[in-house]
Amino acid sequence: MMDAAAPCPPDAPARFRPAVPRPLRRPMGLLAFLKAARANPITTWLDDHFEKPVMAGDGALGRVTVVSDPALIRYLYVENAANYRKDDLQRRVLAPGLGNGLLTAEDEEWKLQRRTLAPIFSARHVLGFAEPMNAAGARIARRLARRDGTTIDAALEMTRVTLDVLERTIFTQGLASDPDALGRAITRFLEAVGPIDPLDVFGIPSFVPRIGRLRARPAVRFFAEVVDALIDKRRALIAADRAPADLLTLLLKAQDPETGKGLTDLEVKANIVTFIAAGHETTANALTWALYCLSQDDGARARIEAEVDAVPAGEGFDAEALPFTKAVMEETMRLFPPVPFLSRQAIAEDRIGRVKIPRGSLVMVAPYVLHRHRTLWDDPAAFVPDRFLGEARKDIPRFAYLPFGAGPRVCIGQSFSVQEAVIVLAHIIRAVRLRMAADHPPVTPLHRVTLRPEHGLRMGVERRA
Repeated sequence: MMDAAAPCPPDAPARFRPAVPRPLRRPMGLLAFLKAARANPITTWLDDHFEKPVMAGDGALGRVTVVSDPALIRYLYVENAANYRKDDLQRRVLAPGLGNGLLTAEDEEWKLQRRTLAPIFSARHVLGFAEPMNAAGARIARRLARRDGTTIDAALEMTRVTLDVLERTIFTQGLASDPDALGRAITRFLEAVGPIDPLDVFGIPSFVPRIGRLRARPAVRFFAEVVDALIDKRRALIAADRAPADLLTLLLKAQDPETGKGLTDLEVKANIVTFIAAGHETTANALTWALYCLSQDDGARARIEAEVDAVPAGEGFDAEALPFTKAVMEETMRLFPPVPFLSRQAIAEDRIGRVKIPRGSLVMVAPYVLHRHRTLWDDPAAFVPDRFLGEARKDIPRFAYLPFGAGPRVCIGQSFSVQEAVIVLAHIIRAVRLRMAADHPPVTPLHRVTLRPEHGLRMGVERRA
């Protein structure tokens, strides 16, 4: 059942409230939960999760504590982060496809990778990628303008443009593969591993075959072939001192500032796959949801058009000079966070607030819940970009908005992703106006590791003058 959440007060301005699955009044039974969690995990949240700061209970995943209090989230992710590691369920789902890269590594291996990779995503390097991001944005703007009067799948187009950005910033000599084929492989991989497998829930040994992993194998093999070709070609160019200064070259040359060690071949491969699969996917989905929200909010669409139109035609965009466009992206990621929940496993017994955390139990912070929590946000179900402008932004508690996580394991590419999304969105808005296709089924968020529209996003294209 879909729900547009609580109605706004009678004197409030009209606001767009995307329809999302209605929270449950009471917990499901075990079999019903497993079925729902496999189909779409965001349908399993209780109404109380959106009201209470901490909820703990026993279920299919054992003891689970869901934390939505910003001060307690700070404790979990910053003050006592050393007591919480990536949980076994996440690692069983993601590691077979993504390898042991920054997203899945733990302990000293993760620390070494993080120290080694951090300089690559410094502010200086990220700002230097504005030009190729603008080139990719201009390219999709031209492509969409040529589709004037037709219907497109905006989700597919956002996949294409974010892969174009990858080619221009990380793999400047090309991906040695059809970008559409790579995009399809990423989608197949996430659709295969995304559904929660009961065998993983109950901790059955990994040598027992999982249907999802069997389905994901062709995509994983495809990733491996693409990455091996990229690395072999680039190492030859580095040896000949002819390598381009992109992120791939930086990755292969990177050294831990403390030990001087570089990454192993397996670590390099794992992180390249992570950049391709996770980094591209989250930005593509954020852009897709932004186009959806703007198509339903004429006021926000008019404001963003005015902002981007003020930049002279032919000029590139500076993400920091587009405050409303950036606010649209941030509000989109509040309503539709790229990663809907984050989970950790307690290494030792702990206490969060008044709640005891048993050793080995799961502790979750769910951005999908946190960003819609009724005690933290005014009219939380509504699309209101102004939340992220001026003084209003200062009122948002630091740990109430976590589209990229928090603490030591905060997403290393967040500034890259935000800059990319703002620049690409600005180019699209300047070129075309997109409206939902009249016969489009209800737009439903589907949780498959990331959060995407279940049926894609078919939109009619109108070229702007």
